[in-house]
Amino acid sequence: MGSPLKIEQLAAIGIHMEALTELLVQVVEDGASIGFLPPLKRSEAAQYWERVEDPEVLLFVATLNDQIVGTVQLHLCGKQNGGHRAEIAKLMAHPNYRRSGIGRALLQKAEECAKEHGRSLIVLDTREGDPSNNLYSSMGYIQAGRIPGYAKSASGELDATIFYYKTDS
Repeated sequence: MGSPLKIEQLAAIGIHMEALTELLVQVVEDGASIGFLPPLKRSEAAQYWERVEDPEVLLFVATLNDQIVGTVQLHLCGKQNGGHRAEIAKLMAHPNYRRSGIGRALLQKAEECAKEHGRSLIVLDTREGDPSNNLYSSMGYIQAGRIPGYAKSASGELDATIFYYKTDS
């Protein structure tokens, strides 16, 4: 029997660079709309992770059997008028582990951390029609709006995105 799912915050990407790069490549190849189009070069994925290390970006990973199988980022707004809000970004689960509760566990951890940092508003966006819409709705996120033609898909079509929010009230 495998080890239980662990969710933890990464303070540094360094030794996890290869696993994070592989996860990003796999998720993009599987069609996720997270800012990249397939085929994603490993070098481009690694460059992305190098830019993630920022004091206002908290990175959480999900591990099973000591392998990274998912990630989520919590972007803490550093603006004077935004100290009460945060944004969820790049919620991903490895294609082999989808629909097993990893996304929900990562999202719950990010929400807990947002609360610990005094954030009462969380925002996020996702491609219309993706399974993630069901996850966000089931976790109490409220649809704020839809923007057509927001992101290009691998087929070249322009897909709409849905913006969501959740308040701590």
